[in-house]
Amino acid sequence: MKKTAVSTGSTGERGGWPCGLKNLNAVFLLSMVATNLLSIYHLSSRASSANPPPSHSASDQQLLLQQLSAIRATVSHLRSSSSSSSSTPPPPPELVLYSRLAPVGSACSAHPDLLHRFMSYAPFSACPDDARSLAEPLLLRGCHPLPRRRCFSPTPKPASGSIQQLPTDPFAPLPDSAVRWPTDAKKCRSFACLPASLGFDLAGTESTKFLRARGPLDLTVPQLLRLASMSRAGPIRLGLDVGGGTGTLAARLKVAANATVLTTTMDLGGAPYSEAAAARGVVPLHAPLQHRFPVGDGTMDLVRTGHAVNRWIPEPAMEFLWYDADRVLRAGGLLWVDHFWCRKGDLDAVYGAMLRRLGYKTIKWAVADKSSRGGNAKDHDLVYLTALLQKPF
Repeated sequence: MKKTAVSTGSTGERGGWPCGLKNLNAVFLLSMVATNLLSIYHLSSRASSANPPPSHSASDQQLLLQQLSAIRATVSHLRSSSSSSSSTPPPPPELVLYSRLAPVGSACSAHPDLLHRFMSYAPFSACPDDARSLAEPLLLRGCHPLPRRRCFSPTPKPASGSIQQLPTDPFAPLPDSAVRWPTDAKKCRSFACLPASLGFDLAGTESTKFLRARGPLDLTVPQLLRLASMSRAGPIRLGLDVGGGTGTLAARLKVAANATVLTTTMDLGGAPYSEAAAARGVVPLHAPLQHRFPVGDGTMDLVRTGHAVNRWIPEPAMEFLWYDADRVLRAGGLLWVDHFWCRKGDLDAVYGAMLRRLGYKTIKWAVADKSSRGGNAKDHDLVYLTALLQKPF
C-alpha cells in the first residue's frame, strides 16, 4: 500500500496572516474612535459657548446620535470581519514556499527588462531571431512567457531551397540545415563543431548509448524492458524523459518497443537540442524543470530523470519534481533515476529520504563514487545514484 506523502515545505507561522489583519483592524478602529470623539467634543463646545436656539440644539443632538450609530456599526463590522478572518486557514506552507521559487508566470514580473525585449517586435512580420538568447534566460529564471501572438517564428531553411529530407533512422547523422544556428560567428554553426559529449554525435557516441553497460550504474534498454516484464509493470508504451537532451532514449525505445517517449529539453549554451530531437522523429518539450509536467495524471508507463536532475536543484523544488513524476505515472509505472549525483552525506539523509517517502518498490539501487566514472580528484566526495523504482499498484 502506498505511503502517505510528507511535505518538507517550510511550516511558517500559521496564525501570521489573521494576526496581521487583526492589528490593521485595531488601528482602523482607534482612528475612527478618535475622529468621532473630536467631533463630539467640537459639538459640545459649540453648544456650551454659543447657546444656540432649541432647533439648532436638536439638530446637533440628532447629528451626534448618527455619529454614535456609525461608531457602533463600524465596531460591529470590524469584530465580525476579525472573527471570520481568524477562522480562515492560511495557505499551505509548501505552496507559499514554492511560490517563492518559480510559479508559472509570476516570476516574469521579476525580470521586466528581459520580458520587454522578448515581447518587443513588429506585428505581422518575422519574430526576432533571439529565441535562445531571450526565451532561455526567462525559462531558467522560472518565467514561462506567453507566445508571441502576432509575429512569425523563424524556421530552418534548406540550403538548396528544396524540401528538407530528414533521415528516417534516428541514429543517422543530421544535416546541418535541419536546425537554426546562431548568427554569432563565435558560436558553433554546425554539428561537427559541437562536442560529442553533448549528445549530437548520433552515429557515434549516441548509437551505443542505452545498449552497452559500462558498470552497475548503467541501465540498458533491453535490461529495462526485461525488468519491466519481471515486475509486472506491463509494456512500456508511453514515457517521459526529463532532461533527455537530443532524445536518444526516446529514439532507442521507439526502435526497440515502438514506444512514444516525450523528451523535455532546454537549448542550453545555444545548442539546438529541441530542433535536433524533433529532426530525429521524437517529441521535444521545451520546458524547465521547475514547472508541472505537461501531461495528464496517471498516463505514463515510465518517467526517467537524466543528468540535468541533480543536486543543483533546490531541495523543495526537487521534491515537487518527484511528486509530479508520481502524479503522471500510472499504477505499476516505473521511475528511473539515472546517474543522479550529490554529496555522499546528502544521499541518504536528503535525496534518498525523498525517494523513500514515495513508498515505491525498489527494483534497482546502485551507488558509486563520481570519480570512478572519469571525474576529477575533487569529485571524491560526490556519488552517483541510479535507481529503478516501481509505483505501487
